[in-house]
Amino acid sequence: MKIETLPKEFEEARPIMQTIEAAGFEAYFVGGSVRDTLLHKEIHDVDIATSAYPEEVKALFHKTVDTGIEHGTVMILDHGIGYETTTFRTESTYQDYRRPDSVTFVRSLKEDLKRRDFTINALAMRENGEIIDLFAGLDDLNNGIIKAVGNPEERFNEDALRMMRAVRFASQLNFKIEVETEKAITNHAELLEKIAVERIQVEFIKMLLGQEPAVGLVSFVETGLFQYCPDFKDAQSALESMIKIADLRLPNEATAWGLICHLLNFSSPQTSQFLKNWKTSNQMIESVLKTTKALNAILENRVDNWMLYQTGRTELINAINLAQQLFAATDEAGLLTQYDNLQIKSKKELALTGKDLMTAGVKPGPQMGQILAEVERKVVENELTNSNDVLTEYVRNRK
Repeated sequence: MKIETLPKEFEEARPIMQTIEAAGFEAYFVGGSVRDTLLHKEIHDVDIATSAYPEEVKALFHKTVDTGIEHGTVMILDHGIGYETTTFRTESTYQDYRRPDSVTFVRSLKEDLKRRDFTINALAMRENGEIIDLFAGLDDLNNGIIKAVGNPEERFNEDALRMMRAVRFASQLNFKIEVETEKAITNHAELLEKIAVERIQVEFIKMLLGQEPAVGLVSFVETGLFQYCPDFKDAQSALESMIKIADLRLPNEATAWGLICHLLNFSSPQTSQFLKNWKTSNQMIESVLKTTKALNAILENRVDNWMLYQTGRTELINAINLAQQLFAATDEAGLLTQYDNLQIKSKKELALTGKDLMTAGVKPGPQMGQILAEVERKVVENELTNSNDVLTEYVRNRK
């Protein structure tokens, strides 16, 4: 098979390939960019695999960076673009279920592709667009199948994160995991405990934000992978509730975590601890807490100006999205209009400062913060107009 019209990312890289081949070496495009091109999806960068050893690659180009030379990877810089170029290699045993103990550079494309995770990711492409398919990856791509290259038991023993990648691809591509591959995931699910939470989290979120998250979630639950993720041992019911949400679509990470925490019926402290255990950022924790608090207010029909002000527009949109996913009657336009009509959206917009308070006769100290907080709330709740004259007058007359 040959792709006649290549995306510009490949076209721009062709001179790199031609230089390597002119020196007597093989060079191929590999990985996700080849897969996504065949699926007519947008690609962002391209990876090159070559029979040339790292030092041989470096000798051919003026600008290179040793990004992972111990594993055979050199970044070739050309016209402001970096191309990761990796020598064909085989890998030894994996003592930690994450990284090979050692790699051996080889001259054989087949030996290199044999070490890849799934057949749809083991496709290679010549610089002219000709596809090299040594493991029936094209058939699996056309049939919507996630299938391990070779023996799935070996692939998952090599790198246990591949099990999460399988359910992630199932969601992103709306593909089905092949029977033997899924069976091997079930048999080796406990190996996920060997993997850093940060790496699991990346794949988990990609799965939830895929085009068909329910497809990935089904395998995530049925294989038992979920039991080896932070705080998920008793989460099967909540995850199954997610699966049952018709046309589940999660637009961003905060919404995804927000839905999970809502279905787990977590309090704010529980949500915070749960997200810390998943190694999310403090910024993400804050966003999810605001989202879930607003979601509960919407579901319980107790939305007011102060809640909207504390939430912010971004998290309000997240909460509205989740309420709609949960089939709650939601006046999206009304809620957004109510937020947009707030006199102030942040404390910085308050037409009163500490200096104004001192001018009005308030002595420095804790009382100043209390008065500013009181005025802030009254402005948000439309009890006072956000005008310096009005607010200063209020402070002067305050008892």
